[in-house]
Amino acid sequence: ALSPYLLKPLLLIVALFYSLSSGLTHDPHSRDVEQVYLRCAEGSLEWLYPTGALRVNFRTNIQTSAHRYVTVCLKPFKNFKGANIYLEKIGDLKLLVSEQDYRPDKLYCFGVDEGPIFIQATPQMDISRKITGFQYELFNERTVADLHSIRAPCCPCNDSEVLMAACTSDFVVRGSIRSVTHDPLQEKSTIEVFADKIYRQKSRTFQPVGKSGRWLGHIKTLLQCGVKEGEGDFLFTGSMHFSEAQLGCAPRYKDFRRIYKVARDRGENPCDVATN
Repeated sequence: ALSPYLLKPLLLIVALFYSLSSGLTHDPHSRDVEQVYLRCAEGSLEWLYPTGALRVNFRTNIQTSAHRYVTVCLKPFKNFKGANIYLEKIGDLKLLVSEQDYRPDKLYCFGVDEGPIFIQATPQMDISRKITGFQYELFNERTVADLHSIRAPCCPCNDSEVLMAACTSDFVVRGSIRSVTHDPLQEKSTIEVFADKIYRQKSRTFQPVGKSGRWLGHIKTLLQCGVKEGEGDFLFTGSMHFSEAQLGCAPRYKDFRRIYKVARDRGENPCDVATN
């Protein structure tokens, strides 16, 4: 994740030092509007004591023709205060995130070719406690489709999708459902999972529970999927977005073992998975 970018002049040297390893660069020649360049495919930006304005340009260095990023999504911090965010295109400003009525659970997305974003501080009597910031991710066409697809988290995956999910997901664990909680306001459900085996996890979503040899983690999915508590073991797979584990395919483990055995016997398994 990107280190905090601090606008105050006395802290500018610190911000420039962080930029060497974070992918964030700064243009010191701009006077009225500070220019910021974000060169990572995901990260965060935090602006303390906002005054004036920032123009934020998304210039990732890892674009390729095969993995072309087409969409940027922002998720404001829960304590987002002190500024509005606009999408700037050919000199025109379109309000994207409002300080007054933003939703911290909502993603604000736009095309990477639509231009930079313009973060303008709002007039404040006391700016000492104001923090403006957001997490961001750049998505390619396939990932954007998955992110907004109702089918991906809600409908059962076919055999091919199950096998690919086991091989390519950000997290793959075998475990059981401990509880399910629903949040109508955010339109999300949270699945609390006890995992007996971790095949893969991109981040530390699942943490060990004492000396039991088990792990505990939380996975998000859409409220409309109607997830309920159920007995038995499942293979939970999914992706990490904005520091949250989002559910992908989740077949019963016995079904996964059957699907995998058939594919392995045919020499069609896309990767090796220890199912013992």
